Amino acid sequence: MRIDVVTLFPEMLRTLTDYGIPRRAREQGIVELRTWNPRDYSTGKHRNVDDRPYGGGPGMVMQVPPLAEAIVAARADGARGPVVHLRPQGRRLDQSAVRWFAELPGFLLLAGRYEGIDERLIESHVDEEWSIGDYVLSGGEPAALVLMDAIIRLLPGALGDADSARQDSFMDGLLDYPHYTRPEEVQGARVPDVLLGGNHAQIARWRMKQSLGRTWQRRPDLLERLDLTKEQRRLLDEFVTEQTDEN
Repeated sequence: MRIDVVTLFPEMLRTLTDYGIPRRAREQGIVELRTWNPRDYSTGKHRNVDDRPYGGGPGMVMQVPPLAEAIVAARADGARGPVVHLRPQGRRLDQSAVRWFAELPGFLLLAGRYEGIDERLIESHVDEEWSIGDYVLSGGEPAALVLMDAIIRLLPGALGDADSARQDSFMDGLLDYPHYTRPEEVQGARVPDVLLGGNHAQIARWRMKQSLGRTWQRRPDLLERLDLTKEQRRLLDEFVTEQTDEN
C-alpha cells in the first residue's frame, strides 16, 4: 500500500514508520509513505500557504493554490486512491472504516492546519472526509498518524501473527477480552483457572463471554448495533447473572 500525505510537518508523519509494526511493514515493502509539503508549491516570497479569512474572524485559512499543486504533484508521482481530508466534520472513524481503507491500494491524506482549509479546495479535490473523534486538534497530523497506524497493522504480513489483528477490539464489533501473562499470581490476584487448563474450547468460550460482558459494561451502544447469535446471547446472560450475584 502507498500512503501519501499533504502536510506542513512531514517529519511528524515520518516518525510513524520508524517504530514498531509500521517500521516492520515499511522495511518489508508492505507500506510506502510519501509526504508533500504545500510550502514547496507556494509562489509567494515567504512561501506562505495561508491568509486571513474573508469576512473577518480569528486565525488564518490555508489557501487553495499550494494545496492543489501538492495534490497534483502527488498524483503525477503515482499517488492512488481517494483524497481524504481529516477534520471533525467528517464521518466518525471506526474499525469497519479502517478495514475498508486497508483494502485500498493507497490513499492521499490532507492534513489541515490553522482555522482550516479554503472550502473551494475541499469541493474540488477531496473525495472523503473523516474524523477520529468529536474534539479539536491543532492540526490534521495527529489524526493522520492514528488513521495510518490503524490501517497498517491490518495489512497482510504487517503483524507477526495474523490472528493478533483478527482478535483485536472492535474487529467483531465487541471490546477485547482480558489478557494475562506470567506470573500466575500477582499480589493475590490469580490468572483465571480456565486459561491454565489447556482446554481450547473452554478458553474460547470464556473469552467470548468476557468480550460480550465488557462491551455490555463499558460500551452498551456497540451491542445495540449487533445481531448476536443464540450462543452469544446465552453467554452474555451468564455474564450478567454472574455480575448480579457478585454484587
